[in-house]
Amino acid sequence: MTTATSDLARWRVEHRDPSRAVDLDRAEAAAADLLSALGIDLAAEGTAATPGRMARALAEMLTPPAYEMTTFPNDEAYDELVLVQDIPVQSLCEHHVLPFVGVAHVGYLPGERILGLSKLARTVEHHARHAQTQERLTQRIADHLLHSLAAKGVGVVIEAEHTCMTLRGARVPGSRTVTSALFGRLRDDPATRAEFLALTRTGR
Repeated sequence: MTTATSDLARWRVEHRDPSRAVDLDRAEAAAADLLSALGIDLAAEGTAATPGRMARALAEMLTPPAYEMTTFPNDEAYDELVLVQDIPVQSLCEHHVLPFVGVAHVGYLPGERILGLSKLARTVEHHARHAQTQERLTQRIADHLLHSLAAKGVGVVIEAEHTCMTLRGARVPGSRTVTSALFGRLRDDPATRAEFLALTRTGR
């Protein structure tokens, strides 16, 4: 077992989710009660199947897809920043169970292993499938990459629009929330930090 693999196994134990079995029958019944309480006529042809559709949609948005971190030996000893920009993010605000949508910029400074680039997007998607705050999502992605890669540095920036702000409450469409999580050299080395933030357009 490689060091990166053992680190990921340990991370999975430390961050194991409690049982999250989805009971679609209960969810559909609860959705029907909620929609009825909000005055929606579920006897109408167009809404009769809405509780089931609502339950399945939310279950899909809250079920992280399984994936494996694919890493390769860093044979060339590459030690510069690896950055993937504009990874789509779709998650749910835990306070209102309304979506927040945007993009993530994810980068790292390789150690002994490099990561298959698609796995950066997979990591974002995996952690986005929860009801949570944007701050927590940003931190979880960075923490996962730091421990699974044994990277010299990790940086994550998320820019997202929260529909709990744009569709209700303050009603400020177009506003974005920006969060960041930086570890290792991306946090401690001013030049490396500045390079990362400039490339993610948040250093302007």
